[in-house]
Amino acid sequence: MSERIDQRAVDELRPISFQADIAPHAHGSVLVSFGDTRVICGATIQEGVPRWMMQQNVKGGWLTAEYSMLPYSTLDRKSRDSSRGRVDGRSTEIQRLIGRSLRAVVDLKRLGQRTLWIDCDVLQADGGTRTASITGACVAVQMAFLRMIEAGLMESSPMQKMAVAVSAGVWEDECVLDLNYHEDKDASVDFNFVITEELAMIEMQGSGEEATFSEQQMLRMLELSKKGVLEIAKLQHAAIADFDARENPAVIERLREAAKKRRR
Repeated sequence: MSERIDQRAVDELRPISFQADIAPHAHGSVLVSFGDTRVICGATIQEGVPRWMMQQNVKGGWLTAEYSMLPYSTLDRKSRDSSRGRVDGRSTEIQRLIGRSLRAVVDLKRLGQRTLWIDCDVLQADGGTRTASITGACVAVQMAFLRMIEAGLMESSPMQKMAVAVSAGVWEDECVLDLNYHEDKDASVDFNFVITEELAMIEMQGSGEEATFSEQQMLRMLELSKKGVLEIAKLQHAAIADFDARENPAVIERLREAAKKRRR
């Protein structure tokens, strides 16, 4: 195998960080960085649920996600979905994946009659934007829940466990963890794993790029991903532990006001 462009070992993650409250009007937000991939993840909680839930008498709340790549996130300018008049297929697929992943770890009944919106906007793309979005969104959602608790609107967080996503693939005939763009574009096999911090599987997406792969290679990619998940989960918990829900009292007051209006 050729040396990885950033000199990482095959089982080594890129540097990962979470910058809290990057979007001060969101109830919870982070700028998540996986190497040179950077995504702004915001979580906003609205009182009330979609009409279909009320019509079908579905209990609890709802969680949904939106994903977009900012025009300057790639080397060549990417047109906004609004200029094309529709969301492209890739963005639709990814935002559905984000929603499914977070619904797997959030107790929607404990959320109550509320809708949780997750917005993931790619600031800079260098491979793994969907895995960074899921990983960062999970942190942003937990921060939003902590603010709900601080506002007196919840007794405990509906987050049951952390969701973590990471990529793995076959590059230069070797299984590697957390592919950057240079590796991703030339990989013969590309996998995305969404796994809980307890190593329970949420979703796997994988395919050969004009190539096949063996069962042994698939198991090796899963092994690498589990190692990465355990490391990333520790970083998620560290970011949440450093977060102080009281630092943005304006957000807490808006949450309280919205709850009062609904009760009226």
